[in-house]
Amino acid sequence: MALIVGQIEAVTGRRVWDSRGRPTIEVEIRCSGGATGRAIAPAGASRGRAEAVDLRDGGPKLGGLGVQRALANVGALVQPALRGLDISDQATIDQRLRELDPSPNLERLGGNVAVAASLACAWAAAATVQRPLWRYLLGETVPVIPLPEIQIFGGGAHASRRLDLQDLMVVCPGATSFDEALEWTAEIYLAAGRLMAERGALAGVADEGGWWPHFDSNEDALATLTRAIEATGRQAGQDVAIALDVAASELVRDGHYHLDLDGVTLDSEAMGDRVLDWCRRFPVISVEDPLGEDDMEGLSRFTAAAKQLGVQVVGDDALVTSASRVKAAAAGGWVDTLLLKPNQAGTLTAAAEALAAARAADFGCIASARSGETEDVSIVHLAVGWGIAQLKVGSITRGERTAKWNEVLRIEDATGAGLARPFP
Repeated sequence: MALIVGQIEAVTGRRVWDSRGRPTIEVEIRCSGGATGRAIAPAGASRGRAEAVDLRDGGPKLGGLGVQRALANVGALVQPALRGLDISDQATIDQRLRELDPSPNLERLGGNVAVAASLACAWAAAATVQRPLWRYLLGETVPVIPLPEIQIFGGGAHASRRLDLQDLMVVCPGATSFDEALEWTAEIYLAAGRLMAERGALAGVADEGGWWPHFDSNEDALATLTRAIEATGRQAGQDVAIALDVAASELVRDGHYHLDLDGVTLDSEAMGDRVLDWCRRFPVISVEDPLGEDDMEGLSRFTAAAKQLGVQVVGDDALVTSASRVKAAAAGGWVDTLLLKPNQAGTLTAAAEALAAARAADFGCIASARSGETEDVSIVHLAVGWGIAQLKVGSITRGERTAKWNEVLRIEDATGAGLARPFP
C-alpha cells in the first residue's frame, strides 16, 4: 500500500439511482491534500441470508426502498468516525465502520453505507498517489486480465421467474484477449436474439441486460444457447462454454426444489442429478449455487461429482463473501470457487479476508457485480488489483454493464496484460 499522504477531512453521502430505477447510496471522501474518492453501493435481487443488508426506509414512498436513513448515518455516524484517519490505512478505516455496527449483517448502519464508504476510501487513497485503484491495490505485480463471464439469457429473480435458472452465461476460454472474448460474446448475444426472434419468443431484456425470452423448459434454454454459440462458428465447449447460475435457494419451498417451468418438484439428490445431467449433455464449465444455501450435504455431493466432469462449482448464497464461511466450505467440500461480492461483506477488508481464505483453500474466485448496478467500476479495479481470474458483471448490453467491460478494455490496452486462464 501507499505511504501516509493525507487524512480524511470530509465524508459526504448522496442519493443516486441504480439500474432498476431505485435509490442507492454514493459516498465521497475528501482528504487533506485535496484528493477525493467516491463509490456507489450496488444492490442484489437474489441474496444470501447471511450477507450484509441494505438499510432502507420502509413505508409507502419509493416502495419502501428509500435511503434517507442511510444518508443520515453517513453524516451522523460515518463522518465523525472516519475524520482524521490516515487514508492509506484501509484496515483501520474498515474497523471503525464495523465498530459503528457490530451486528453480523450491518443492519443498523447499513451494508450499503459501509461498502460505499469503504470503497470510496480506497479510491481516495489511490488518488493521493495519483494511481488508478487497480494499480494501487496490485503494487508492482504484473497484472492479469480476468476472463469475463457474460449473461446471454436472464431468468429467476432477474426476470420475473419466466425461467427457473437465474443466469445462462458464456465464458470464452479459447479467446486470446479480453477484447476478443467480448467480440465473441457479442456475436453469440446477437445470434441468440435471432434464434429467439425466429420463434417469436423474445420478451425484452432482464435486469442484467440478457435476453428475457419464453422457453418451453430450462433445458430448452440450454439447447438454444448451445445453438447460438455454434451459429457463430465457435466450438461449444472448447472456444466458448456455458456458465450457469442456478440460484437454487430461490427454488426451495417446503424443503423441495421447484422447477416450475419444467413442472417438477425434486429433492436434493434429484435436483443435483438434474443439474449434473445438464453438465454432461451441454457444454457447461461452471455452475453457481446448484443447490440451496442450507443444503450443505447436497452441495458436497454435487461438488464431488462435478469435479469428475471438470466443472467448477461456485458458492454465492452459501459463502456470501465471508472468510469463515469459505473456511467451512473448504472443510465440508461444499464448493470449489468463491463468488466475491464486496457489498455482501460490507467492507473492503472483509472481502479481502474472504479472498485470502479462498486462496488458502485452493479455491478459484470470480469477482461479481450485482443485478442492481450503476456506472461505478470498483469491481473491475478489485478484480485486476487483487489478481482475480474471472469477472461477472451481467450481459454485454446496458450502460451499467458496459461501463465495467469497457473499463477492463482500457486496462488491457494500457498494460498489454494477458488474459487469465482459470480453465485447463
